[in-house]
Amino acid sequence: MPRALIVDDSRATRSALRRILSSLGIDCVEAEHGEHALAELEANQGEFAFVLVDWNMPVMDGFHLIKAIRAERQYASLPIVMVSAEIDQRQIARALMAGADEYIMKPFDRDILLDKLSALGL
Repeated sequence: MPRALIVDDSRATRSALRRILSSLGIDCVEAEHGEHALAELEANQGEFAFVLVDWNMPVMDGFHLIKAIRAERQYASLPIVMVSAEIDQRQIARALMAGADEYIMKPFDRDILLDKLSALGL
C-alpha cells in the first residue's frame, strides 16, 4: 500500500486530505509542521510515495521544508505537492523553484488532488 506524508498545521486540512487519499488505498502519516515532517521522513525512510505540504506553518514552514527535503540526496526524486492558500504567483514560483513538483491552491477538492497526483504519475 502506498504511503503519503501530509504536512499541515490544520487538523481539518490533514483530515480532509487523509479521507481522500484513504479512499484511494493510500496510507497516510501526518505532521503538524516542517520539523515534525523531517522526523517522519527520517523514521520512515523510503516509505513515502509523495509528500503534501502546506506553506504557512509554525516551527518550520513549507517553503523551508521543501528546501530541506531537496537538500538530501535520498529524497531527490520524492514527489512534493504544495497545498496552500498562498495565491501570490511569486510565492507559487518560489515553491516550484525550491523543489515542489506541483501546487494546489486551497480550497481544493478531490478531483483537483487526483489531477495533480496523476500528473506526477502517482
